[in-house]
Amino acid sequence: MTSPKKPAASRRRKKPFAASRQLFARLRDLLASDAGGLPEIAALVAGEMGSQVCSIYVVRPGETLELAATFGLKPESVGRTRLRVGEGIVGMAAASGEALNLPDAQNHPGFAYRAETGEEQFASMLAVPVRRAGRILGVLTVQDREPRLYGRLETESVGIVAMLLAEIMERHGAEDVAPESLGDSLPRQFTGRVLAPGIARGRILPFGLNAAPSQLLAEDSKIELSKLDKAISKADRELDQLIAAGLPGGQAPREVLDAYRLVSQGTGWLGRVREAINDGLTAVAAVDQVGRELRARMRRIPDAYLRERLADIEDMVGRLLAALGAGTPKPARADGLLLLVRRLGPADLLDWHARGIAGIAIEEASATGHAAILARALGVAALAVERGALDAAEEGDEALLDAEGATLILRPSQDVLDVYDRALTARSERQASLAAYRDRPSVTRDGTAVTLMLNVGLALELDQLDATGAEGIGLYRTEIAALAAGGIPDVAGQAAEYSRVLDRAAGRRVQFRTLDLGADKLLPGEAESAVENPAMGWRSLRVGLDRPAILRRQLRALLLGAQGRKLCVMFPMVATVAEFRAARDLLDAEAARVRPAPESLHVGAMIEVPSLLFQLPGLLAEADFVSLGTNDLMQFLFAADRGTPALADRYDLLSAPVLELIEGIARACLEEEVGFSVCGEAAGKPLDALVLASLGVTALSMSGNSILRVKALLAEADLNVLRPVLREMRRAGAAGGSLREPLTAWAREHNLPV
Repeated sequence: MTSPKKPAASRRRKKPFAASRQLFARLRDLLASDAGGLPEIAALVAGEMGSQVCSIYVVRPGETLELAATFGLKPESVGRTRLRVGEGIVGMAAASGEALNLPDAQNHPGFAYRAETGEEQFASMLAVPVRRAGRILGVLTVQDREPRLYGRLETESVGIVAMLLAEIMERHGAEDVAPESLGDSLPRQFTGRVLAPGIARGRILPFGLNAAPSQLLAEDSKIELSKLDKAISKADRELDQLIAAGLPGGQAPREVLDAYRLVSQGTGWLGRVREAINDGLTAVAAVDQVGRELRARMRRIPDAYLRERLADIEDMVGRLLAALGAGTPKPARADGLLLLVRRLGPADLLDWHARGIAGIAIEEASATGHAAILARALGVAALAVERGALDAAEEGDEALLDAEGATLILRPSQDVLDVYDRALTARSERQASLAAYRDRPSVTRDGTAVTLMLNVGLALELDQLDATGAEGIGLYRTEIAALAAGGIPDVAGQAAEYSRVLDRAAGRRVQFRTLDLGADKLLPGEAESAVENPAMGWRSLRVGLDRPAILRRQLRALLLGAQGRKLCVMFPMVATVAEFRAARDLLDAEAARVRPAPESLHVGAMIEVPSLLFQLPGLLAEADFVSLGTNDLMQFLFAADRGTPALADRYDLLSAPVLELIEGIARACLEEEVGFSVCGEAAGKPLDALVLASLGVTALSMSGNSILRVKALLAEADLNVLRPVLREMRRAGAAGGSLREPLTAWAREHNLPV
């Protein structure tokens, strides 16, 4: 086939909107003629895009990228020019799996010059990975002499051509277009963050990397729009069925799934799908393309909560593709398999749970995301794993999901499997023995009673009260339901929720924390503040005091929900006694209006901000109880952002200065007869809980999966033996280093199950 003439440098660039339509039409004609090889495709893309260069690189053995076809570079460079994966702009695109759009590529620090190509005269470059089913097969590039960023429609057009190239490489299997993909069969270990605790062993099921649509270009856009509308209706019906089915035992997670519906079915992205269909794509290709575009865009959003909403949209993208007869079908059963996905929405999680999945690893997830909330409620081990796991895994690979040690191991060696098998057996036996502690009082061997309570965020977690024998709820996070519902309910809606919580608690103490919004917890539609440190910005009680109408509505709802019963309310992020007093005045004003009045009204404060430690006498004179939030207090004490992985293990609660601080608070509260509890994440770690109890902390609040383990440890520990040992360790570690290692060694010497 004769290539079109090389476009002149002075040629006026086509409008990208029109160019994409013409490009797709000519691609269809080219492929139908069976004369469409890689050189012809490169020439066609360059001509229709009005670019001086289009090149196609393919992956060769040894993770090398070879120039397989070009229009605009020197012909003799084809087959000679090679780059390692990660080398140069092309290699970086292959390694990251993401498109690179550079107005001045040659001055980019990653640029790798190859003299034989003659590319020194070209400034701008767009490099798009050629990917199929999660595997990188090559890279498609366009280049131009003038420095410029390629527009959205141009990048979308090149992205669609890359999808088509992947299909050709897979389908034809010709030597020059069927490269080996990037991947290996060696053991790989990926670290992550625990979303829901547990350990599971099984075969990997990678899912969600849909193949490129087999047909990209539509014959009739009206027919494709009709297909889309029918698919939306079908996906909507399936979601209704999931909501109706709910969780085992009939507890429907409506607040989570309703929020998913609000985000995933938003009209904005569906409008983009319709535009793409009108541009000439099939319904399947349009849904797939817009989904990819959203993925790339939302990955760059800095806010964790907003970025997590991408999982909800991708969930809906997958459902639409399935309703259109495309996408990867789910197996009827997935018993014992370990699901590995890029993102996961709550509806999909329920679906997979019903199919018998044993554990889940998610590349892009947060602990406050909808999927994580449901995974904890369902008791499914879940891990937010570092990126690259999905590309490295092959279906059927043996794997270990350690959502206790925050590790995913692909293709583990037999030695590693043996170690985990022993650990799983011991864990299973341990879990069976822990069940006996459910109805026992929480008392140490020396007779010290320690109240163990739950941290709860949704009504569907209340079953854990009876399942664990918890003595109450030490922290009810009222904002979680608001985040899940996509907005703060009205007074009646909030009151109904709080009343249900008190009903389920059946007389046990419930400490409601008022809305803790801001920082990484933004309601849909709330813009992130343009501040460098949002965790120290306008959040929590500061929002409530600046917007007293919101806080007063919640306080009124709490009083109404109590319906004459005991009510405990605590305020988060209190920085001064004056702030606590102002918040309590609002509560007192509402209490004077609501009937019936609570049987008793206890008002407390979260100790999270170090400034409050210097006002402790004044606070204890006015508060009925205080609760220490270790997560925020630690990050403020050490100026260490809790979301920064590099600082995750740098500072420890089990260090002399922090233990000195906590012991001082416990002593002051005891003297003033003010209730004191610890409700941060550390309270649920058995060793930390033991140390806190030895310091005089007699109330701990934690997640449900921690209570029995903590209770079992306390039952075997003698605090009178630990205290002098701890004093010596604190004296020796006064410089601030962690005492965790020597404390762990001491506990194991005394056969304590830490």
